[in-house]
Amino acid sequence: MARPGGSDTVPVAREAPARAGGRIDIVGLSRAAMRAAFEQAGLPERQASLRAKQIWHQIYHRGITDFAAMSDIAKSQQSWFAERFAIGRPDVVEHLVSTDGTRKWLLRTPDGQDFEMVFIPDSDRGTLCISSQVGCTLNCTFCHTGTMRLVRNLTAGEIVGQVMLARDTLAEWPRPGESTVRYAADGRMLTNIVLMGMGEPLYNFDNVRDAMNIVMDGEGLALSRRRITLSTSGVVPMMARAGAEIGVNLAVSLHAVTKQVRDEIVPLNRKYGIEQLLEACAAYPGANNARRITFEYVMLKDINDSDEDARELVRLIKRYKLPAKVNLIPFNPWPGAAYECSKPERIRNFSNIVFEAGISAPIRTPRGRDIMAACGQLKSASEKKSRAELDREAAAQPAAG
Repeated sequence: MARPGGSDTVPVAREAPARAGGRIDIVGLSRAAMRAAFEQAGLPERQASLRAKQIWHQIYHRGITDFAAMSDIAKSQQSWFAERFAIGRPDVVEHLVSTDGTRKWLLRTPDGQDFEMVFIPDSDRGTLCISSQVGCTLNCTFCHTGTMRLVRNLTAGEIVGQVMLARDTLAEWPRPGESTVRYAADGRMLTNIVLMGMGEPLYNFDNVRDAMNIVMDGEGLALSRRRITLSTSGVVPMMARAGAEIGVNLAVSLHAVTKQVRDEIVPLNRKYGIEQLLEACAAYPGANNARRITFEYVMLKDINDSDEDARELVRLIKRYKLPAKVNLIPFNPWPGAAYECSKPERIRNFSNIVFEAGISAPIRTPRGRDIMAACGQLKSASEKKSRAELDREAAAQPAAG
């Protein structure tokens, strides 16, 4: 069931426009870039360096969003910063909470683009699923997000901002007068991040890398790289670079073990085939039995769920000597989907075959289905009007007077 548009994806999306009023959003800037921005705005070099250090701490250790709340900056300078710089968060259009505790946010960028984020609480962890692009260009046929057009890449600040917004909602910043030691300690609800929301992270590599560097920075959001997972559909040329420059856990949206089926449901396979993809997995820096590669495998009735498929999956993993585990994902329905979920007994049989070969193959419990927050269900609820439509509507309005 091929989708219109072909399989040759377009990795370049337009960048975010400047903020209204010309203010610079400093969330997502490296410390060096923040210092340089302050210098360019008129602060002397030594003062810019000091203020960058202070403001960085206030933003990432205390969650401050208003310069007026930064007690270590003189009031006269607080207004100077506020006129020139912003401490951004995505706007919340909608915040839904599932019966199982899963949360989904519909978020909006300053230029009016919508994307989604999901938080999944468990007894021993809390996982935040964040987006890297507005829309997606991969056209995976089982994925609701794949039916969207790609609008643009999210900036590093918009990616980091999702994590900060989740911390806002979960009240995980130190309270006024409270030491930041509590913030850096274990015991927080948000413990893990997965880049599995909207978009293909490796088609927005620079912004994803810069955002994750802030998230992992001990003076930034201080989350261990072992608690971060980047999921790719198989952008093979970027995988080694991701391992070297980001170094987080790798998840691969495999979903099929034959060229014919993967060409259909993951069209990127026509560009980078299964063999190329698994070779790149075998070469991924840091992959070992302690840091296994996760293969995501959505279970589609009569498409990819046979015993033969399970045995071929085992053969491929062993052929490439991959330290791997397989997440079996029951297909999550969405309006207009052309697939059905495999029967529970079929999924269990598939899992047993992989387990018996010595490879972990847990069956993921669907979360947030009632709010369309489960894997493969994300899609911004609002429909964007084209610039031509907006211009026509503006021209049709009666003149003021």
